[in-house]
Amino acid sequence: MGTEQLIVALVVVAVVGFALARTVRIIPQATAAIIERLGRYHRTLAPGLNLVVPFIDRIKEMIDLREQVVSFPPQPVITSDNLVVSIDTVIYFQVTNPKAATYEIANFLVGVEQLTVTTLRNVVGGMDLERTLTSREEINTELRGVLDEATGKWGIRVNRVELKAIDPPASIQDSMEKQMRADRDKRAAVLTAEGQKQAAILTAEGEKQAAVLRARGEAEAAVLRAQAEAEAAAMRAKGQADAIGMVFRAIHEGKPDERLLAYQYLQMLPEIAKGDANKLWIVPSEMGKALENLGGLFGGTKDTKDTQE
Repeated sequence: MGTEQLIVALVVVAVVGFALARTVRIIPQATAAIIERLGRYHRTLAPGLNLVVPFIDRIKEMIDLREQVVSFPPQPVITSDNLVVSIDTVIYFQVTNPKAATYEIANFLVGVEQLTVTTLRNVVGGMDLERTLTSREEINTELRGVLDEATGKWGIRVNRVELKAIDPPASIQDSMEKQMRADRDKRAAVLTAEGQKQAAILTAEGEKQAAVLRARGEAEAAVLRAQAEAEAAAMRAKGQADAIGMVFRAIHEGKPDERLLAYQYLQMLPEIAKGDANKLWIVPSEMGKALENLGGLFGGTKDTKDTQE
């Protein structure tokens, strides 16, 4: 009996230990556990140490409460202009109600994926290719709004929706690249023409300003030359006037007679004749008489010399 009692005691201890092990449940942080009692939802266990009724309560599912990132494979989508594009999407979502995520949908991840695909086809189907390629933010906003509203009853909150890539067909890509190259060449030609135009305008303005400055400089130089020539002529005239005045004073102080004046006139005749415009000479009547006296003077001198000889 002692051996049988020992075996019974060991069995009882094992059962109690197993029961205690099934009673204590430790839930990790950012995780929720769904507890069913006799096949029905009983409660949701929070992170930490929890006690359950063994053999009656069981953990149906462990739900991750952290934000999750799911990348879905490329999906073919037809645009409004009947072109097929391949779109990759990334969904950022978080479980906010573990009970709803467990009982309202069989697999919420598959549901989010299918809902994303159908919503994406509806949104992109109303856009042409060009708008689809340039309206990622608009598509993301519409997708997020529709998904967040539809997944709310599943206990899921969609935080962000991103389009990783939008790939048009290869032929369309080639045509788009050719169009982009043509646009770039066009813009380059326009910029080159505008640059040449601006350069020509600046060159013309520079030449105009240079011509104005040259003309202004030549005008100022001509004015300065004229002023210099006028001042020089004035100074020459003044010098000649002073010289004539001095000669006139010297002549009057020497009290010359008619014969001396006639002699001086004869000496000046060669200088007067040098001018190209001197075609006609006017000899005063008094000068003729003076010349006669001068001739008589020279004749008298000659007679005197003959008499002395």
